Amino acid sequence: MKLITYQSDRGPRVAGVREGACVDLNQADPTLPACTKALLAAGPEVIAKAERALAAGRPIPIADIKSVAPIPSPEKIICIGVNYADHAKETGAEPPPEPVVFNKLPTTVCADWQPIVLPKIAKEVDYEAELVVVIGTGGRNVPKQRARRHIAAYCCGNDVSARDWQLRKPGRQWLLGKSFDTFAPIGPALTTADEIPEPGNLKIQLRLNGRVMQESSTSQLIFPVEELIAYVSAVCTLAPGDLIFTGTPPGVGMARKPPVWLTPGDTVEVQIEKLGTLRNPVVAGA
Repeated sequence: MKLITYQSDRGPRVAGVREGACVDLNQADPTLPACTKALLAAGPEVIAKAERALAAGRPIPIADIKSVAPIPSPEKIICIGVNYADHAKETGAEPPPEPVVFNKLPTTVCADWQPIVLPKIAKEVDYEAELVVVIGTGGRNVPKQRARRHIAAYCCGNDVSARDWQLRKPGRQWLLGKSFDTFAPIGPALTTADEIPEPGNLKIQLRLNGRVMQESSTSQLIFPVEELIAYVSAVCTLAPGDLIFTGTPPGVGMARKPPVWLTPGDTVEVQIEKLGTLRNPVVAGA
């Protein structure tokens, strides 16, 4: 099942996607949560119930609603660096012995077709196609063998990065370089985990103005999603709706000669097998 979040006069609400339309799941079945996070946290039995509501509910044309980010306000956005073997080779880095972890602020999240805004104070803004894991059941110290039970969904993500801030500010400002508003597009929808039995074997591609810039497979992940959940949850308690950006394949702009940076008027597309295509135009900001 594919899930989106739309803005209503009562606030953000979860809807299922059906043949080019959507169904407000809570309206179709009032026993279902109206909140996306709450639905994901409720577990597989409630997700199955939501699928029945999707099949029976009244469809609303997607053109008639205002979509927002599938998870509008995640508690945590956790990101993994140097996690594709082919990307490590591209950058000349040795594969790390443990996951390299950083984060983005929640205000970075934006939706499919929402513009990526280039701030005037950042001159070297890069793209990074990523598989994003969406946590359903929260927890601490999750064993790797049980990690999949904590995944509710997957989606495409773009870890937009201001490289001049990330790499050349005093002390290297990874957090700020990754955390300008709109620097974490996710979408186009959440695909529930039951539809992705093997997240470690998905084709991933990024296109910039139609030109393929990144192309690989999640089979290149150095640390698969189960290991990432176990590693991060040993430090902090994962919560429903938390996002884990799992790393990017080769072809990023800063590794090219000459480098390729995002500019106003660009369109960036992230496509992952079975998850769809996330599209975002690029505009100049203040």
